[in-house]
Amino acid sequence: MKRIIGLTGGIATGKTTVANYLAIAYNLPILDADIYARDAVSVGSPILNAIYVRYSKRILLPDGNLNRSKLGEIIFNSEEERHWVENLIHPYVRQRFVEEIATSPQEIVLAIPLLFEAKMTDLVTEIWVVTCPKEQQIQRLIQRDRLTYEQALSRINSQMPIAEKEQGADIILDNSSSKEALLQQVETFLHRK
Repeated sequence: MKRIIGLTGGIATGKTTVANYLAIAYNLPILDADIYARDAVSVGSPILNAIYVRYSKRILLPDGNLNRSKLGEIIFNSEEERHWVENLIHPYVRQRFVEEIATSPQEIVLAIPLLFEAKMTDLVTEIWVVTCPKEQQIQRLIQRDRLTYEQALSRINSQMPIAEKEQGADIILDNSSSKEALLQQVETFLHRK
């Protein structure tokens, strides 16, 4: 059976660091849910049109692209609106994964931040969860995305708690210390049969 690693974790826990390492060090194909989600709302797409119909012109940039920060303000402050948007995007993302998995001849990594929430665990043969303490997540988000403490916290709280993700994990990668320590764990688990 082809090895399909489902890489997930909370926002700003270090998923991208792990994915980039697997791609560079081992030449593993990384299929990224965030890229597919961006494709789903490209200019002229039926999904972007549905979002526009629901939220009006304020949701678009002058060039017709989705204004992500405006949409973020809406969905990170309303669970109902977040679910509405996710129910448009997740089926599209799942279909893209299914197509790619079918044509991939080798082991692959599916980087899916909402692996559990989007109910895509059936697509993978093992689940890797990248974790770190909540305060560390908040600080990384504030630095990375220039958010306020409250904005960072609302994004973290909009996701399934890390402890719940850990319960569904085959492998837990602790990213609370150095990048080197994180990558050493990746090395250990990648070669474990």
